[in-house]
Amino acid sequence: MNNKKLILVGLICFGLILSGGFLQAQRKMTQVKGSDTMVNLVQILAEEYMAKNPRSPIAVLGGGSGTGIAALINGTCDIANHSREMKDKELQMARDKGIEPRTFIIAVDGLSVILNGGNPVSQLTMDQIGAIYRGEIKNWKEVGGPDKAISLYGRQSNSGTYVFFQEHVLKNQNYSAEMMRMNGNAQIVEGVTQDKNGIGFVGVGYVVDAKGNVKKGIKILNVSKDANAKAFSPLNKAAVDSGDYPIARPLYQSTAGVPRGAVLDFINFEISPEGQKIVEREGFFPIGSSHQVENKKNLK
Repeated sequence: MNNKKLILVGLICFGLILSGGFLQAQRKMTQVKGSDTMVNLVQILAEEYMAKNPRSPIAVLGGGSGTGIAALINGTCDIANHSREMKDKELQMARDKGIEPRTFIIAVDGLSVILNGGNPVSQLTMDQIGAIYRGEIKNWKEVGGPDKAISLYGRQSNSGTYVFFQEHVLKNQNYSAEMMRMNGNAQIVEGVTQDKNGIGFVGVGYVVDAKGNVKKGIKILNVSKDANAKAFSPLNKAAVDSGDYPIARPLYQSTAGVPRGAVLDFINFEISPEGQKIVEREGFFPIGSSHQVENKKNLK
C-alpha cells in the first residue's frame, strides 16, 4: 500500500473515531420533551443542574404533553413532561412496546384563568367558566361585566392543559368552536393582554414576573367551586395545597421504566430541596410530602 492510500485510510479511521465519539456524546445527552406549561421551568432546572454537572448535558423541548408522551413511547426522549395524567390508551401503547412507565410529580400548578386588566370581573365559579368555554355564556354582561362579546383563548388539543381544563372545568364537554387555539401559554397571555374582552387559561408560572408580581395587562380571576363557596386565587399556596382553589394540578414527568444514570440523577435534583426552591422561585408550587412518598416508590 502506497503512502497516499495509508494517509487516506488513516483519515477515514480518524473520521470514524471522531464520528463515533460524537454519536456517543449525543447518546449521553438526556432528552426531555413535552408540556409547554413545564418547558420553561424544566429548562431552568436543567440549566441549574448542568452548571454543577457539565458532563451531563440535557436538551429540553416543548410541543405539548401528548407529544412528549408519544416521544417516550417511541423511544425518542428519555423524560416526558406532561401536565395531565397519562391516558389509559397511552399506557397500553407503552406496554405493547414492553415499556412500563414510571411517573414522578415535580411541581404543582395553580392553573390560572386570566382576563384583560381592564375587565371589572374579579371572580367566577367553575360552572360559569365552563359555560363560557363551552360557548353557552357569550357576553360579559351575563357574569357581571360589560356588554361585550367574550373572546376565548385556549390551547391546542395536544396540550395537557387543554385536556385537563376540558375534563375538570368543561366537564368533558366540547370547547366552543369560537375558541382561538394558541400554541402556548405565552401566546395566551399576550392575546389576553391585547384583547379587552379576552379570557384565557395558563400555568401559574406564566402570570407573574421574576419578582412575583402579576404581569402588567392581565388580571387573575379568583375561582370558587360553586356559587356558595368562597373564591380563591391560584397564587394562594395554602388554597392550592388544601384544594380550596379548584383548578390545581400536579405536573408530571415519566420515564420508560425505572430511571437510571443521568436521568435518575436529574430527577433526584428536581425533587430535592434545591430543585424545589427553583420550582417555587419560578412561580409554581413545591410538591408536598405525599408526592415525595409516591416519587420515592417510583424511583425503585
